[in-house]
Amino acid sequence: MAEQTNPWDTAPAADSAAQSADAWGTPSGAPADGGGADWLTSAPAPAPEHFNIMDPFHKTLIPLDSWVTEGIDWVVTHFRPVFQGIRVPVDYILNGFQQLLLGMPAPVAIIIFALIAWQISGLGMGVATLVSLIAIGAIGAWSQAMITLALVLTALLFCVVIGLPLGIWLARSPRAAKIVRPLLDAMQTTPAFVYLVPIVMLFGIGNVPGVVVTIIFALPPIVRLTILGINQVPADLIEASRSFGASPRQMLFKVQLPLAMPTIMAGVNQTLMLALSMVVIASMIAVGGLGQMVLRGIGRLDMGLATVGGVGIVILAIILDRLTQAVGRDSRSRGNRRWYTTGPVGLITRPFVK
Repeated sequence: MAEQTNPWDTAPAADSAAQSADAWGTPSGAPADGGGADWLTSAPAPAPEHFNIMDPFHKTLIPLDSWVTEGIDWVVTHFRPVFQGIRVPVDYILNGFQQLLLGMPAPVAIIIFALIAWQISGLGMGVATLVSLIAIGAIGAWSQAMITLALVLTALLFCVVIGLPLGIWLARSPRAAKIVRPLLDAMQTTPAFVYLVPIVMLFGIGNVPGVVVTIIFALPPIVRLTILGINQVPADLIEASRSFGASPRQMLFKVQLPLAMPTIMAGVNQTLMLALSMVVIASMIAVGGLGQMVLRGIGRLDMGLATVGGVGIVILAIILDRLTQAVGRDSRSRGNRRWYTTGPVGLITRPFVK
């Protein structure tokens, strides 16, 4: 008997329908990702942007951030050995100051600093320095204060070595001063935090990069005030020295610099204060000292630790400020006595000086 087909059997039709179309009606022969994009997953076409005169800065017009990033990357790639070489003298001098200040016993260091303050600024300042340094040690900030002092002295040394000759040259060359003065203005007005990012990329982190960024931040005052001091020397004194046959070298070292010294020392004072403030800010790039105590105290909400670091910074700043002001005092205000006839040195040399 021949097999009869079931007229109600729909299986072949269903199989053919499954083969011809999927659940969404897509023909099976068509590729899954061919033709048009899937309307569920495709992103909408971006709307065309039109320039609006009422909102002209809705989009960045000058990509300064990308330019700076690419420029710093290029400098790091091509000049990294140069910047690593700059670390060598800074590291050498900084280690010397740290070994000197931390290697001395605290009582010996306190006595030496007090005698130096007495010699420079008088007995009252010597006693005040003695009491202040004892207070720093008593609150537990002695070693950190010596690290901060080493950082500041290293930065000050490089600022004087670089800034004083640069200021003398700019005072004698008005054309060069017109070119450099805008750069000094920009250096003084740039926020301190802005210096940290390129310094970290070029030098890394630690005490040496902290000294480098401090030098850059604290350099302008000594340059500007050196220019000001030399330009303020009376013209009649310069003409008198020329009439007596003084050479340019003699005029600089025997006329201009001595008369400009109070103004130059004011620049040293400002450089020292800026260096101390920048060393504290540079604690964000792992610079040690009192600034690191303040940063740790803020991070841990430990107001006691932050207060200890802050008090140490204030005491150290007052001592350094008073000493540099005393050095910059005009010799006429100190009288006609020689330096070796006053202070603790005078106690030793006075019997031998007629």
